[in-house]
Amino acid sequence: MFARAMTSPSHPILVHLIPTRRCNLACTYCNEFDAVSPPVPLETLKARIDKLAELGAAIITLSGGEPLLHPQLEEIIAHIRRRGAIAGLITNGYLLGPRRIERLNRAGLDYLQISIDTLEPDEVSKKSLRVLDQRLRWLAELAEFSVSVNTVLGSTFTSPEDALVIARRARQLGLASTVGFLHDHNGQALGSTARIREVYLEILRLGAPLFSFTHSDRFQRNIAAGRPNRWHCRAGGRYLYVCEDGLVHWCSQQRGRPGIPLERYTRQDLEIQAAIPKSCAPYCTVSCVHQVAMLDAVREEPRRTLDEMLRSRREIDPAFNPPRVFQALEWMFLSGAARRAFHQLARLVFGLPRR
Repeated sequence: MFARAMTSPSHPILVHLIPTRRCNLACTYCNEFDAVSPPVPLETLKARIDKLAELGAAIITLSGGEPLLHPQLEEIIAHIRRRGAIAGLITNGYLLGPRRIERLNRAGLDYLQISIDTLEPDEVSKKSLRVLDQRLRWLAELAEFSVSVNTVLGSTFTSPEDALVIARRARQLGLASTVGFLHDHNGQALGSTARIREVYLEILRLGAPLFSFTHSDRFQRNIAAGRPNRWHCRAGGRYLYVCEDGLVHWCSQQRGRPGIPLERYTRQDLEIQAAIPKSCAPYCTVSCVHQVAMLDAVREEPRRTLDEMLRSRREIDPAFNPPRVFQALEWMFLSGAARRAFHQLARLVFGLPRR
């Protein structure tokens, strides 16, 4: 994902593509599902994937609804891979089993995010660890793709500690974990509490791999503290949300903007929509758009961004020792003497004049 993001400043880094709006659950905080919509026909989805590949999409993630309800899901994933994009899947996990995981392996799935909100199912969310723990064990044992367990913190959930238990269980099984924040139907942050902020920081202290969003968590920290984020959202350009009707939207919470049919979407549209200031940006909780912004920041301002990532991590864990690759990047971009030596070497290698 990181390398693909560096190739140009205008192609879509991440696309969420909806193969079906229908879901087998009805979590009360979710506004992205219904109980009746038919699956999008396979050939229609293939044509949409072809168009996204023409636009240069690096990552295409199937979301919903519940994408596992689509009867030809594995064929969709295989087509994403044939077109050279990274294939992702976001699921509630209820329909996962050993055979389905093997089918996803064969299809070439690159990563899967499974959503778990509570320890026990309740009136808000049925995505509980008690119900889904066996699926996590199957994934840990059988999946040939990356797996991340995502949970949601917010005032609707009576026990924010559940998120910490879920994150620890994910790490115990060797899986990654992420956390988001509850939002309203416009993607805007809802209320936070001191305990929610504490739980969030405890989850961060569990650690994360190189270039995880956890290393550049200013978006999430500000949301937890009720503060706005100062940033330019490039949704509609670097991030696209393509609904079941084939329309391009800024994100799942801003449907109708711009609402242009994908088949008519152009490279000029990517640039225009990415440049538009979004009034929803300061209190936005849509973390996939934040992640795209982080990657753009590394591409455009590597020195400042790497410094921010390291400072953020060390605020949580003063003993944090970055991986060797990260240390090399820190040496190249952050160390004054080393940076000068590296630049002198680069000038010699590429035959550039000395300054």
